[in-house]
Amino acid sequence: MDLGMLLEAIAYGLLSGGVYALIGVGLNLIFGVMKIINFAHGSFLMLGMYCTYWLSIFFNIDPYVSLIITIPFLFFIGIIIQKFLINPIIGYPEDNQLVLTMGVMLFLENIALFLWGPDFRTVKVSYAGTVFPLFNIRLNALRLIAFVGGLFLALILYIFLKKTDIGKAIRASSEEREGAYAVGINVKKIQLISFGIGTACAGAAGTLITPFFYISPTVGHLFLLTAFMVVVLGGMGSFFGAIFGGFIIGVMESLGAVIFPGSIGQIVPFSLFVIILLFKPKGLFMR
Repeated sequence: MDLGMLLEAIAYGLLSGGVYALIGVGLNLIFGVMKIINFAHGSFLMLGMYCTYWLSIFFNIDPYVSLIITIPFLFFIGIIIQKFLINPIIGYPEDNQLVLTMGVMLFLENIALFLWGPDFRTVKVSYAGTVFPLFNIRLNALRLIAFVGGLFLALILYIFLKKTDIGKAIRASSEEREGAYAVGINVKKIQLISFGIGTACAGAAGTLITPFFYISPTVGHLFLLTAFMVVVLGGMGSFFGAIFGGFIIGVMESLGAVIFPGSIGQIVPFSLFVIILLFKPKGLFMR
């Protein structure tokens, strides 16, 4: 493997990491506020992809423009699921919560399978072949847009959490739920909003990757495990941990694909994941 191939692998790993970071931030937000591990997170990404696909097919809306629709749509879906399914089991044993979110995942996947079938679908855009040269590396425009979009949305979320009253209430509920109740914060409402935002992040990530990735009812499985690796690697509850965890996993995946043939390349991020957790079981950015 020459230096040029190595640099290109790192560059494309970073581009993937921008999307992984957005997925991880959404999953982390849900865990931070409600302490629920959401197995349905990948299915929300899948719904975002299908939403983008059908908007492109029926209304000829550019996939990236469709973000203005998919984000509020997935936010609404998240609120509905949290209100009627997640909220009643908050405070119950963790195994109940895991089974419920896994049930939501299977329900959404089977609904998608029933409505749209098992066939792989793709969205074609006119600028798919556009590349941008960077030194000796040629960066694909679609992946570059997904990278910038993922980081931009993560930045918007960070500003929202830091500067707005609702954002401060979300942070307070995440850090000390009982204290948030004591100062008059409506924690139930904050949990509703947080789950909606986390779901919207997953849907937005789905939209960002739709122009260069296949769509199917089970596509979320590929990203669910990656999302958990990102969150655990960075530290459960750490915003910036999810960002840097996304970049680390993205680069390791890309390098693994170059170094090892086929699916064997996945051994690289998994090995790094195991090694880091042996020495930092709480994640890189948690004490």
